[in-house]
Amino acid sequence: MSDLETRYLERLSELYPTIAAASTEVINLEAILNLPKGTEHFLTDIHGEYEAFSHVLKNGSGAVRRKVNDVFGNTLSSQDKQTLATLIYYPREKMDQILKQVHNREDWYKITLYRLIEVSKRAASKYTRSKVRKALPPEFAYVIEELITEKVDVRDKESYYSAIVATIIRVGRAKEFIVALSELIQRLIVDHLHILGDIYDRGPGPHIIMDKLMSYHSLDIQWGNHDVLWMGAAAGQKGCIANVIRICARYGNLDILEEGYGINLLPLATFSLDMYGDDPCACFALKGTNTCSPSETELNMKMHKAISIIQFKVEGQLAKEHPGFQLENRNLLHLVDCKTGSICINGTVYEMLDSHFPTVDPQDPYRLTPEEELIMERLVNAFRNCEKLQQHMRFLLAKGSLYKVYNGNLLYHGCIPLNEDGSFREVEIYGRKCKGKALYECLDSYVRQAFVAIDCEERKKGRDICWYIWLHENSPLFGKDKMATFERYFLADKETHREKKNPYYSLLEEEDTARGILREFGLSEEDGHIINGHVPVKSKNGENPVKCNGKVLVIDGGFSKAYQKETGIAGYTLIYNSYGLILAAHEPFESTEAAIEKESDIHSESIIIKRVSNRKLVGDTDIGCRLRAKIVDLEMLLEAYHTGRIVEKFPVRGI
Repeated sequence: MSDLETRYLERLSELYPTIAAASTEVINLEAILNLPKGTEHFLTDIHGEYEAFSHVLKNGSGAVRRKVNDVFGNTLSSQDKQTLATLIYYPREKMDQILKQVHNREDWYKITLYRLIEVSKRAASKYTRSKVRKALPPEFAYVIEELITEKVDVRDKESYYSAIVATIIRVGRAKEFIVALSELIQRLIVDHLHILGDIYDRGPGPHIIMDKLMSYHSLDIQWGNHDVLWMGAAAGQKGCIANVIRICARYGNLDILEEGYGINLLPLATFSLDMYGDDPCACFALKGTNTCSPSETELNMKMHKAISIIQFKVEGQLAKEHPGFQLENRNLLHLVDCKTGSICINGTVYEMLDSHFPTVDPQDPYRLTPEEELIMERLVNAFRNCEKLQQHMRFLLAKGSLYKVYNGNLLYHGCIPLNEDGSFREVEIYGRKCKGKALYECLDSYVRQAFVAIDCEERKKGRDICWYIWLHENSPLFGKDKMATFERYFLADKETHREKKNPYYSLLEEEDTARGILREFGLSEEDGHIINGHVPVKSKNGENPVKCNGKVLVIDGGFSKAYQKETGIAGYTLIYNSYGLILAAHEPFESTEAAIEKESDIHSESIIIKRVSNRKLVGDTDIGCRLRAKIVDLEMLLEAYHTGRIVEKFPVRGI
């Protein structure tokens, strides 16, 4: 052995100090390789819709119902199986409802406990006992393990289990035990969660979703453009901060900032009333399904206009500061003629819907007023010093990236920038030219530098790249020729609102494009899949989420209620289990109360994308590859032990 190999095996021997310990681990790992592959759950474009997200997380996009059906088949009615599934999703709330109606609580407890035990057994069957044990709630760990573990040596198994269940009921722990079993089933049904971006904006609860994700047992996140926008804001990037506040104001969600993150918007509110007190701000009407009072709505609209004007100024300064970004053509404030109420863009004069800009100096339109400067300084400090926001962003950095290769699939939120001929578009980032996979990795690195770079200049570059990613046509997370925010607010001509998409979105229908992308990221052109978020699939117009003969799956979840009129449904989620890929279409989510009372489930239809002839095992996955490599290392260690090159380390007992 080389010195390096010897040092490595010496370190490994600290973890496995004896032949027995190393051999046991090899046996354990070989056993794991032959278990069925764990279920992966894919969600995207959640957009702050906490209730719908929470429900889909609880039901595993239909995985819980499938498991209940596998266990009970035709032995239970459809209604009983749906009631049991709803109980698993919402154990406390559903129990409260049922117990008001049942005559014999003890019988109901007994029947329900037996049913949940059977579902738990099936859910646990694809894991090692060690992994299941780690998932057990501490309070009931021993008892649950006894109930879901097959007892070969117990002569009268039925009496044994009955005695345990009877004792649980007799000592008054049945309700808590049902909750524990239901939560265990939820935990075991999905082994790993993938979030393909856009946790933030539009809906009212992104901060609640982030709290939920931070407690989830296993997940990864592919950043969306809205997530990177919030990351830039948390890093103190002024353009990102202005956009975040503008979008929150637009959807009546400023309480996300004020109550969710404790960011003080009072200076902005006061300034808005001072500057736009008599201005109806009609172009800044709220969107979405907000429930603001008339007075709140009026203030929101004024704040919406105030922060929008600040945003256009700040972005004008950024475009001038970064000529390499080539965004000067998006600076439009200096083209406004407030006297005539018009603007000239590319030689065409348009009448403006609103030209009341009391804070814009025609001689220097992109200069912030002293009041605006002070507001932005306070907001930068507030975003940078908000501990909860920083905690959420650190979690996005730790668990997230711009793309992910996982078990033969390529996951990303937006697009791979392409030229019209389908070739990868070369993009210049701070003087470095890159394309395809290299572009993703370059941008990913800069986003991280916004938070961790020691050099101040590099950290600033990272902050500004977050803004670039948000709105640049060559950004993989945007991919349109312009972000027409200004035009949508101030111009009636719909043609000025049009944002031309990158060729990726049309070429993605061609199999050669999908194969080229898979090849670029080192994946099999035959067996690999691209799983893509970002663009809602308009099902009501006949658009299909499955493209290129199943190589590309566009699964924009459509959680955002703002999109559901366009799509006709609440979008898609994806399940990848040991039998194959299942695409789940969803109906709009009514409410948690309706899900409990009516037992309504937003999962409506499943489409089998790919079914394997032989059930996939852990050994067929990325984890399997890592486990095999570990087995090779352990077998090298065993050989070193057997040849005497490394000495076993037995514990020395004191006398």
